[in-house]
Amino acid sequence: MPVYKCKNRDSWYCSFYYTDWTGRRKRKKKEGFSSKKEARDYETTFLMQQEGRCDMTFRTLAGLYLDDCRSRCKPTSFYAKSYLIETKILPYFQTIPVNEIKASAVRFWQNELLAHRDEKGRPYSGAYMKSIHVQLSAIFNYGMRYYDLPSNPAALCGSIGQKKAAAIGFWTIDEFRRFLSCVKERLFRAAFQLLFWTGIRSGELLALAEEHFDFERGLVHITRNYCRVRGQDVFLTPKTAKSVRTVTLPPFLCGEIRDYAASLAGQAQASERLFAVSRYQLTKALKVGIAAAGVKEIRLHDLRHSHASLLIELGYSPLLIAERLGHEKIETTLQTYSHLYPDKQSDLVRHLEDIHNRTF
Repeated sequence: MPVYKCKNRDSWYCSFYYTDWTGRRKRKKKEGFSSKKEARDYETTFLMQQEGRCDMTFRTLAGLYLDDCRSRCKPTSFYAKSYLIETKILPYFQTIPVNEIKASAVRFWQNELLAHRDEKGRPYSGAYMKSIHVQLSAIFNYGMRYYDLPSNPAALCGSIGQKKAAAIGFWTIDEFRRFLSCVKERLFRAAFQLLFWTGIRSGELLALAEEHFDFERGLVHITRNYCRVRGQDVFLTPKTAKSVRTVTLPPFLCGEIRDYAASLAGQAQASERLFAVSRYQLTKALKVGIAAAGVKEIRLHDLRHSHASLLIELGYSPLLIAERLGHEKIETTLQTYSHLYPDKQSDLVRHLEDIHNRTF
């Protein structure tokens, strides 16, 4: 594997031939390496990727997996995957040949995650550890499917953590009223009311422009999602196909949003984004309002849960709630909010008892 010194620069390059996935022979040249070893290592890794050998290093396989995900995931999902892999997985496994990683090594890695404590003595949450383990297992599954890895040591070892947080937070109407009384800035008042009274996601809220509202008919059309990825504003399609939806607005909320939009008249902001802030700024305003109102702490996403819990308390069906929230399947609604239904089951039993007593 010869490498070469650049004549006019103090750097190295490699030049070699390989056979690509179509069977064609190609030449590869890569410049700008600071050392001869770095150039040789690049060539070795590249050839191993092309040959699909399962004795490649874990870092090499993880890189192939991420390259494959890049064109198949939304930027937000891809960034989340990359972060977990780079910070929580690669430091442990990166230099080990993939086919030499045993379930026992994964078990030791799991134990380190379980033993972790931050500066305040807090462990990783169960849902977070579950997410990390899912990424490790996905890399091994990718190796099995495309590079003849014989088994998945993460699957053999078994998972850790839990799929969902143990409980969701939500506010009652009274708690939201107390909170809103302490929010003075018009933008945030309008934003928090829209989140609480419609249950839309924060990314859907931040993507709204004035054109998405039909104030005469009391409608808001959810057609896109907003996020910031590596400092860039990005508009994406909503989370699922069912997330593209039209949500009805009560008259008082319609008036509130129309007045807020009118206050932006003449500003370019209204045509691009009605709420030209970030999710971080929304979260910060939420925390400030919570502290001022003295209500229990919830996350920004819990305003969506608050809307769902309100609809359940009012007796609306899971199907209607699923449509309003934009859930792809009604099972998602039932699984997420099943713990809010026990009182309804008691009502059902009482009604059956009344019917029996009147009939028999």
